[in-house]
Amino acid sequence: MTEHLDKNVNGLGNSLEKVNFGDLPIGQNEDVEFSQELADEADLKAQKRAAEADRRMKNGE
Repeated sequence: MTEHLDKNVNGLGNSLEKVNFGDLPIGQNEDVEFSQELADEADLKAQKRAAEADRRMKNGE
């Protein structure tokens, strides 16, 4: 599995090794707008997972 990830990280190959991530801005406490109209299946699954995680944290699970 690792071999597959090394060869194909989102179709970029190993190009991520050349990116200097230290230059990227750090987002903290930023408002993010969610558009239900633009959401795809992955967005909806992520939203559901986040809601379930929030529920577990709230209930002390």
